[in-house]
Amino acid sequence: MTINNLVMNKIVIEVTSDGWETTVTINGKEYKEKHVATAFGSESVEGNFESEDDIPEEIYDALNSSFPFECMQALYAIGSGGIWGKGLGQSMQKRGFLPESQNDMIFSIICEELGLFGALAVILLFVVLIWCCMVIANNTMDQFGSLLAVGVMAHYAIQVILNIAVVTNTIPNTGITLPFISYGGSSTLFLLAEIAIVLNVSKSAKA
Repeated sequence: MTINNLVMNKIVIEVTSDGWETTVTINGKEYKEKHVATAFGSESVEGNFESEDDIPEEIYDALNSSFPFECMQALYAIGSGGIWGKGLGQSMQKRGFLPESQNDMIFSIICEELGLFGALAVILLFVVLIWCCMVIANNTMDQFGSLLAVGVMAHYAIQVILNIAVVTNTIPNTGITLPFISYGGSSTLFLLAEIAIVLNVSKSAKA
């Protein structure tokens, strides 16, 4: 483990690296976010930064950037996927660059691996699912069942919209997962239970 003290305009920076994780402490405040840690890397950093011109560009940008790192890496993944994507399982961003790539940011990995075509296909599947819930709600003879179907439809629609909006940096990060795709057994269990409720409601729908 190496610890290096750097002085940058009266700002004391301590870099701690054990080969697996890099922790940057700036004036006593720890930064384990990768937009700071990866800028220094796992190698030891030496130097006396007395002016901004002495600071490596990637380190300066990381320390002064106000752009959310997670959203920035998600946009990198979306942009690098192009139209057809890199291929299933060929994502680079999920290999430690994009935090929570299996949860909140899974849509960006889909864009990177399957491209714009895959992203539109996933969105189309959600649109079909939401449309089916709406059809069932409109055609059911039971008002309570209809309200249940509308509630499930709204839940799916809101969750999908919020997740994709976060990944594309349209809104701040909310921690909302992508239904049926993001990692999580309990979430998938409840989503499947909602589908079962809608299917049961559909039994009373008009032919």
